[in-house]
Amino acid sequence: MAPPLCVVCKTERALIKRPKNHQKLCKGCFIQIFEDEVHHTILSSGLFYPGEKVAIGASGGKDSTVLASVLKTLNERHKYGLDLVLLSIDEGIKGYRDDSLETVKRNAAQYDMPLKIVGYDELYGWTMDQVVETIGKKGNCTYCGVFRRQALDRGSKMLGIKHVVTGHNADDVAETVLMNLLRGDLARLSRATSIVTGSNASDVKRSKPLKYAYEKEIVLYAHHKKLDYFSTECIYSPEAFRGSARTLIKSLEKVRPSAILDVVRSGEDMARLVPGQTQDPCACKTNAAPAPSAAEEDNGGGCGSANGRSTGGEMAAMEKQLRENDKAAEEKLETEITIPKSNGTGDRSKPKEPKASSITVPIMKQKLGSCERCGYMSSQKLCQACMLLEGLNKNRPEIQI
Repeated sequence: MAPPLCVVCKTERALIKRPKNHQKLCKGCFIQIFEDEVHHTILSSGLFYPGEKVAIGASGGKDSTVLASVLKTLNERHKYGLDLVLLSIDEGIKGYRDDSLETVKRNAAQYDMPLKIVGYDELYGWTMDQVVETIGKKGNCTYCGVFRRQALDRGSKMLGIKHVVTGHNADDVAETVLMNLLRGDLARLSRATSIVTGSNASDVKRSKPLKYAYEKEIVLYAHHKKLDYFSTECIYSPEAFRGSARTLIKSLEKVRPSAILDVVRSGEDMARLVPGQTQDPCACKTNAAPAPSAAEEDNGGGCGSANGRSTGGEMAAMEKQLRENDKAAEEKLETEITIPKSNGTGDRSKPKEPKASSITVPIMKQKLGSCERCGYMSSQKLCQACMLLEGLNKNRPEIQI
């Protein structure tokens, strides 16, 4: 039996079966389609503007290395006009981060990009090795997550940059969707599914250009482009809750290849129930990738498949009410809650009088300020990082002189 031909160019021998939709592609067409889909995501989501200075969160792993390579390629090919810089965070994990940073340094030379490295030790006075030694492996990812987010902001501020791109892929987003569903955290689900994220605690915008790219395809792209990346997992991550979500996602992918993008899209649909989240992150109406033959199943383009899903029109009334409620709440600092007065029978639902009197309970909204210790924006006296550091410092053994 003759080897199959690429379904796109129909001339070269197919070497790759796309994990996303099982298209059979040659090396050249796969690389082109992968880059075109990322380009499509960038344009449809309006991620950049000409002349913008952007920091690439670089860890030396496959995701950030592919992101840096693709952005450099697309920036030159499509003339985005971006000023790209590599920004790395040194958590202080011996045998892991120190080795991966060597890869980042090589990437900086290979891609001709400036590199800035910011360490936990210089920002917080603690390394992750010291944190784990103090609190153990359970819960250490919470500390690292808070410290890392703030470190990215501080590193960006040092560089005078207000936009950081990260290598989060479709698998990462799907895992986060499942984690937040299991926690019942709809508000966090909304932030996690958005391609552009930020918070009131920071003026730095973060975006995920690889949001719709499968992890397996990122590995294939890195392999066929012969990219230099570090492949060892964090030595403290196996204890993380995310590992359970990752195992479930991989099991679903084996049964249904489009499951990852289906979970991402479902997460986006649910996030629209949150006030203020009324649009899909990607505003496109068509897929960027060439469509496979009719016999191909689980078709998925740059932004995933919409097969079998509603357009969201039936939710319009609910969304309108949510937007109105949110807008009304923003117009004043106090929210009034009307409580019917009791009619003396213990039944509040059926007052005797036609007009029930009411009392008003004011609920004050949080006001954003600055952390009293580090100056980082926070609605509390201390930001999350300083609160965690306060607990750590109490348990730090005193140095004997």
